[in-house]
Amino acid sequence: MALEKKIDARWYAAYTKPRNEKKVLERLEEAGIESYLPLQRRLKQWSDRKKMVEEPLFRSYIFVRITQKDYYNVLNTLGIVRYITFEGKAVPIPDNQINLIKNLLEQNVEVEAVEETLEPGAKVEVKFGSLIGLKGELVEHKGKQKVVVKIEHISHSLLVTLPAQYVTKAIE
Repeated sequence: MALEKKIDARWYAAYTKPRNEKKVLERLEEAGIESYLPLQRRLKQWSDRKKMVEEPLFRSYIFVRITQKDYYNVLNTLGIVRYITFEGKAVPIPDNQINLIKNLLEQNVEVEAVEETLEPGAKVEVKFGSLIGLKGELVEHKGKQKVVVKIEHISHSLLVTLPAQYVTKAIE
């Protein structure tokens, strides 16, 4: 039965109350719900000090891998506002996109999540390094060339800064 549950489980994005992502992750894990909160280490500066902190890559979002049985258990978790929906239905996030986010965060590359729509550019593919085979779009953002990877259904794109020699024009 447990194997059956895993096969039927799908990833969904849920919207959390602002600055509640880590608390929601704890609550979901305590309830036995598989969840994923992409975190990224950033250097923060206050008036008196600097410190490395772990921040959510996507503010107010958490990913849950559930079956229909856990659908309402997630919604009833303190701090969860709603699922990300399309035409009124929670939209499953493909496993490969969750794996891509995990893979990008494991690499020593600069990753930035942006909500804004970026101008289309040349289609590129990573030819070297640990992200080999990653396909995206080359754009310029804040004066730097970056590869854009779009994450379906959550209106975000990931900007990955890679050395120019790592990417080549993608074969369509």
